[in-house]
Amino acid sequence: MIRSYLKEYSPWYALYLVLSLTFLLTFSLYHLPLAYFISSLIFNLTILVIISLYWYWKFYQKLKSLHHFITVRELKNLNYLQAPSDLAYKAVIEKVLEDQLDDRLSYKTREENLQQLIKMWSHQMKVPISAISLMAQTNQLNQSEVQSQLLRLENDLARLLNYVKFSQNQSDFRFEKCQVREILVDLIKKNQVFFLQKDISVSIEGEWELKSDKKWLSFVFSQILDNAIKYNKKGGRITISIQENQVLIEDTGMGILKEDIPRLFEEGFTGYNGHEHQKATGLGLYMAKKILNSLELEIAVDSQIDQGTQVCITRK
Repeated sequence: MIRSYLKEYSPWYALYLVLSLTFLLTFSLYHLPLAYFISSLIFNLTILVIISLYWYWKFYQKLKSLHHFITVRELKNLNYLQAPSDLAYKAVIEKVLEDQLDDRLSYKTREENLQQLIKMWSHQMKVPISAISLMAQTNQLNQSEVQSQLLRLENDLARLLNYVKFSQNQSDFRFEKCQVREILVDLIKKNQVFFLQKDISVSIEGEWELKSDKKWLSFVFSQILDNAIKYNKKGGRITISIQENQVLIEDTGMGILKEDIPRLFEEGFTGYNGHEHQKATGLGLYMAKKILNSLELEIAVDSQIDQGTQVCITRK
């Protein structure tokens, strides 16, 4: 402790020594009696010892407070630090602790959301797995139904894995020239079993070439089409209009409540439709919004109850 104290206050003692030598040199040059210098030096040394003891006590208390803060991590342990420079350091520590608290809360929220998602995903997976198992046990395997259940499993698993990537900031964007029409046609072909099951007709027209990430852009369109199919009525219609710098996807589904539209892109928000049909995780549009922001694209939703929903994606 004494070594640390001397290391911190050594410049002051060095300055005292230099001043004392200067006074000694002055006395010598003017041939003044050294007895006066010695008396003055003894008096000054006495004052220096008293001040040093006080400084050492303050130094000891400061280190003790800091050590206690390190072990207990409470700001009240730093109340002893009142010097202007100490208060500045204390403010920095408070800011760091606040940032750490925010990070911990954010991490805890992400972990809770992920656990909730996995529980929800596990519950949803029971439906297609049970359907396939029942068909296998009764020896009544229907190719179209099996394909539908497997595709549902694949889509939900992709949503879960991509959410984990985003929650851990592990997105891997690779920009290249993309044909929007080609991406949408591939998704329509992939999900044709769902279109056939609900007798939904789909039309697509136009073209748009842009530089973007094909994989993530395809994921965004898959979430929008999934909702358009899921909440569409039997015998409904999906219309896709592609123009330069814009994609408009319209369906003839049940629509979205007006009060739910502003919150569609919030994490975990399912709205009335999601609660009513128990099919939503509240992550599809949330992730779509995040991805499109990274791709420098915007998404807007307009809807009317029992008339359908329009989703528009445009360049920023």
